[in-house]
Amino acid sequence: MNRYRQGFRWTAWLLVLSLVLTACGASGEKEGQAGNKKVTLMLDWVPNTNHTGLYVAQEKGYFADEGLKVEITAPAETTANQLVGAGKADFGISSQEYVLQGRAQGVPIVSIAAILQHNTSGFAAPKKKGIQRPRDFVGKTYGGWGTPIENAFLQTVLRLDGVKTKQAEDQMKIVNMGESDFFAATQRNVDFSWIYYGWTGIQAETQGVDLDFLELRKLDPVLDFYTPTLITNEQMIQKDPETVKKLVRAVSRGYQYAIAHPEKAADILVKAAPETDPKLARASQKWMSPRYQEEAERWGEQKEKVWVDFNGWMWKHRLIEKKIDPTKAYTNEFLPEK
Repeated sequence: MNRYRQGFRWTAWLLVLSLVLTACGASGEKEGQAGNKKVTLMLDWVPNTNHTGLYVAQEKGYFADEGLKVEITAPAETTANQLVGAGKADFGISSQEYVLQGRAQGVPIVSIAAILQHNTSGFAAPKKKGIQRPRDFVGKTYGGWGTPIENAFLQTVLRLDGVKTKQAEDQMKIVNMGESDFFAATQRNVDFSWIYYGWTGIQAETQGVDLDFLELRKLDPVLDFYTPTLITNEQMIQKDPETVKKLVRAVSRGYQYAIAHPEKAADILVKAAPETDPKLARASQKWMSPRYQEEAERWGEQKEKVWVDFNGWMWKHRLIEKKIDPTKAYTNEFLPEK
């Protein structure tokens, strides 16, 4: 489920910028038969329990109730951020860091709902590795995907645990995991890695693998950012806000169903993506369902403080190229009324 295996390429943003200039209202202009408006929604990774509400909305007819015919697609060489930003896809699944990075590059994507209220990712290691706090990273091997944000996470949590960056760099080895998954890598040359607990952590539980898990948001509250999020582009918002509102309303119903009926929702996900392990999907869904909304008054709610604080952290770590207004990177205006 790791989004970073998509091989996020910064050079691709240059292509996106040119596509934005020629998109000319491609979004929101495709009408289907019998009053169904055709829209596309691109995932960030293969179908998993981050996406359950989308498949529930499709299976239960919530999209159809809104007069929408939604095509849900998985990414190939091009990411949802690129296609949505260029107006070549109407909606997509992304996350806060990609939205901020994209907007700093001039790509007009906007987060219109938070799928989860809190960041459920963190650093994980099999218990036998003896990693119970960030300072235990020193002298160990980290397996990652070579993204700048991983290094920034490591630097932040090590510093908070009293470890100087230079000391860590001298004594901690970082390797690229490539196509290896967490379990294969940690049986070979990797001691710990960055995972999303709702999938890989639950997979460890189902396999009887005991983990030490250091949740990012508990190590530093500024790392409690929105991941994943539902996105669209500024042109779609300006030219066809009614379609945006309808889609968000249907998706919200889908996630509300998944909150109330985790086992049935998992079965819907497996039906839509039969390659998914049913046991893992049900266990993951049971864990994920109460986390979609948590303490928020409504599913999808996003807080200005989260966007402002995490944007500041990204700027400090040079993960965005220029300063931007983070309050323009998201909106709650299309969420159903409380």
